[in-house]
Amino acid sequence: MAREPSSRERSATDLPDGSAPGPVPLLSVRNLRVTFRTTRGHFDALHDVSFDIAGGQVLGVVGESGSGKSVMALALMRLLPDDAGRISGGRIAFRGRDLTSIDEAAMRAVRGREIGMIFQDPTTSLNPILTVGHQMREGLRLHLGLGRVAAGRRAEELLGLVRIPSPRTAMGRYPHELSGGMRQRVMIAMAIACDPTLLIADEPTTALDVTTQAGILDLLRDLRRQLGTAIMLITHDLGVVAEFADEVQVMYAGRIVERAPVRRLFAHPAHPYTQGLLHSMPALEEEDPPVLPAIPGMVASPFAMPDGCPFHPRCALAADACRDAVPPLRPAAPGQSAACLRLEAAMAA
Repeated sequence: MAREPSSRERSATDLPDGSAPGPVPLLSVRNLRVTFRTTRGHFDALHDVSFDIAGGQVLGVVGESGSGKSVMALALMRLLPDDAGRISGGRIAFRGRDLTSIDEAAMRAVRGREIGMIFQDPTTSLNPILTVGHQMREGLRLHLGLGRVAAGRRAEELLGLVRIPSPRTAMGRYPHELSGGMRQRVMIAMAIACDPTLLIADEPTTALDVTTQAGILDLLRDLRRQLGTAIMLITHDLGVVAEFADEVQVMYAGRIVERAPVRRLFAHPAHPYTQGLLHSMPALEEEDPPVLPAIPGMVASPFAMPDGCPFHPRCALAADACRDAVPPLRPAAPGQSAACLRLEAAMAA
């Protein structure tokens, strides 16, 4: 009997949902598994996550807190805490190069230079005792080898690009002297400083007012158009995803449960979890909107993950079979796949 190929032997285009091979993607993740060590024991925060991002594409990643979105972003950048988290399986191929097998020195050359990241909270990501200009120049000198004067000119140019008024003045300020929106723009400027081909944006509009959120999204849209940058947008805001993403990846309990083009997902969600997320969105056009339905229960603890489908304790369509096996991603429509044993019933609901 022929053996099953290992995760490292599968080709870059061999998706687990059986979809047809396509062009070689910019980023190809296969069977990624992340394990954490705690005082209560080990647990997997990511389970066999596989997806692609093409050049210039915007992939939206959604799911409740604890679904594994930020852990996935940190794993892609190999920024997991050394004393607790590790990549325990799978492959991360960026431009055909496996990032899980290169040493730390080579990975430092990739971070910032080829893959940029906007962290979730600029308040904790920016050094409070260094000026904005100092922090920006440091990255430019490290990755591009610029001198102090050239790095300063480039930093000022970048702050202007992200629409910070009086860029030269802003360079002399400390992070606490800037508003939340300005700090977020500084983070974006630092992330795009070396013209990366992939930008990972982890909740880039969190805790910002609606007007500032719109400005940040307009800025990311302009950067994509001007630089051709691919973007992974991690967010809880489904409205942002609907407006900005090309494709959506829905995560639950460390697994991908649905993937689809953005219009298809919002019009015809396939997985019961995705349906629950979308049904919880208010319909602003209704004069007397009904009480919003909620998904019952909570995301399971990684130390007490249910057998079978991790969503079955909260799913109205769950059957006995859902308690016996973890469902694989399988096609639901052209370009759409979902991990549900009762897919037909869910799509008919």
